[in-house]
Amino acid sequence: MTRGIGWYVHHQGAGHLQRARAVAAALPRPCTIIGTLAGFDTTGLDILDLPDDRPLGDTTFDGRDGAAERPEALHYAPLNHPGLRTRMVRIADWVARTEPALLVVDVSVEVALFARLLSVPTLVVRLAGTRTDPPHLEAFRSASRLLAPFPAALEGAGVPEWVRAKTCYAGFLGRPPQATAEASRDIVVVFGQGGTGGDIDALAAAARAVSDRTWHVLGPVSGSGPIPDNLHLHGWVSDVAAHVARAALLVGGGGDGVVALAAAQAKRFLCLPEARAYGEQTEKAAALARLGAALVHEGWPEASAWPDLIRAGLALDPTVIGGLHNPTAVADCAAVIDALASSVAPQ
Repeated sequence: MTRGIGWYVHHQGAGHLQRARAVAAALPRPCTIIGTLAGFDTTGLDILDLPDDRPLGDTTFDGRDGAAERPEALHYAPLNHPGLRTRMVRIADWVARTEPALLVVDVSVEVALFARLLSVPTLVVRLAGTRTDPPHLEAFRSASRLLAPFPAALEGAGVPEWVRAKTCYAGFLGRPPQATAEASRDIVVVFGQGGTGGDIDALAAAARAVSDRTWHVLGPVSGSGPIPDNLHLHGWVSDVAAHVARAALLVGGGGDGVVALAAAQAKRFLCLPEARAYGEQTEKAAALARLGAALVHEGWPEASAWPDLIRAGLALDPTVIGGLHNPTAVADCAAVIDALASSVAPQ
């Protein structure tokens, strides 16, 4: 009987679950998605739901507990936290019951090291940004192999050579893009689940500054105020790709989901990277700018800056960002995972 694998997904943003779902569907062996999954669509998935381990009421939580006595190999190990204790017990119980061939960890230093203690081989996902701190490097060292969910062209300059050599650059992983719709003059702005969302007044000011184009905003928006006729707020939508397909220019952060969508549909892209731990979005955005694949602006632009930014964004060559998309990335990644599972664990 073919041994299955587990795929741990982090709760920050929807991108972790989206790529797990996409690759799991292409795997020739069973895959259990593991994580704090409340609020996410897990229809059709085999899941192991874990209790939340985040500190209650802490809106600034970045995955580190700040305790002076925390071991240097860990980011987050608070004492006397029942949620953390229960989630580790559930992972250990699942391992004992199912004897997985491999655990994909996307992402958690603690889960990666815990899996090693449970004698389970791991494939650790390595996100963009400067991740050369002791906890990350120890998680990388503990893994059988590393997986970068982005193309090698977006690799950061400060990554140690031994980490690069251990990495499979999978490219962007997610749902296949829909066919490109008929070209329009629309500006499409996307706010993801892991960010702070948009501000109505700032969006209205941008739309007024470029009033000859229609603006469509997807994702969470806060605030109140008058909205110009050329600004449309759609909130959460199930067909993000279909909306993006009509965009003359895509505006969004530097998260994996929106960057992958821009590449898959070869869309001219204005990237507004958000602050993330380890410079995940800012370093990715810098790489896109170096390649000429996107126009980058730090933070939400002032209203007066929008006309020039729109003109510069529309002057981009969309084939550059389109060249970062690999249409077989998901299938290739599934093949790599299956081969690794076969090599590290007896059947």
